[in-house]
Amino acid sequence: MSPSADVPLLDRRLVFVTGKGGVGKTSVAAALGLLAAEHGRRTLVCEVDAKGNLADFFEAAPNRFKPQELAPGLFGMAMNTEESLKEYLSLQLRVPLIARVGPLARSFDFVASAAPGVKEILTVGKLCFEVRERHYDFVVVDAPATGHVVAQLAAPQAIRELVKVGLVRDQTGWMVEMLEDPAVTGTVLVSAPEEMPVTETIELAHRIRAETNVDLSAVIVNKVLPELFGRGEEEIFRALQEPAHAAALSAAVGHAVGPVLEGAQLAVTLRRSRAEHLTRLRAELPQGLPLLYLPYLFSRTHGVRTTRAVAEALSAELGY
Repeated sequence: MSPSADVPLLDRRLVFVTGKGGVGKTSVAAALGLLAAEHGRRTLVCEVDAKGNLADFFEAAPNRFKPQELAPGLFGMAMNTEESLKEYLSLQLRVPLIARVGPLARSFDFVASAAPGVKEILTVGKLCFEVRERHYDFVVVDAPATGHVVAQLAAPQAIRELVKVGLVRDQTGWMVEMLEDPAVTGTVLVSAPEEMPVTETIELAHRIRAETNVDLSAVIVNKVLPELFGRGEEEIFRALQEPAHAAALSAAVGHAVGPVLEGAQLAVTLRRSRAEHLTRLRAELPQGLPLLYLPYLFSRTHGVRTTRAVAEALSAELGY
């Protein structure tokens, strides 16, 4: 049994949510944060992508580095590595907190470009700091999409291996311990029942297991269509689509029923084709990894109502 099977998701303190673009990663992160807050946990949801729209899911103003309250007990922030650097220098080196770090910021940009992992460590370090200082009971990270999250999760350990002595090594030490503790930190992959998201999810799951020591907690499959009709009902629809039967039924109800029957057939076809991807996902993911399903919500916009609907579905899957 994997460590993640022993630790309920909301019992962690730091959870990274990632997945291929377009699968609903931010929706899940927002819903997970709302669910935690509604269960009495003071919660922070942090968006890492500079172009993120997490606040839209709560119909709030755009997030900034300074957290804002999105809902009772739920706070949102947007990561900013320069602000994180300023905060670090203020806390650790007692550098005065000025409006801009100025030349130091430019030097930081140069160093960050030359030394991969520096910006990642400022992002992860800020989040770990919030957990360590117990400013929040639960921190959810709307993490980078697949392809970038592995470097972020592995950054503290990578820098610790490069730097053998000094303040940097000391600072990364406690981060590594926190990230590698499955009772504290976990990663959630968000997928969809389609070929490319499933392929990327499987690859990322194995990469996280191979290249990081961060616990892989669960895979959440979003946009799962319900099984509206059973096999017996399919046979009935198929029979009704015969021209003679369709004509008789149309005459009986007073309007053409062809589009309705075609819609029913389309629903069955879509559900069956997506079921194949779900089967593959179950077969190729690491053994014992929890697989959770969220329904397809036929909503044109995202907002508080949609976020709450996703949170309720997530609550049912998690058993809360």
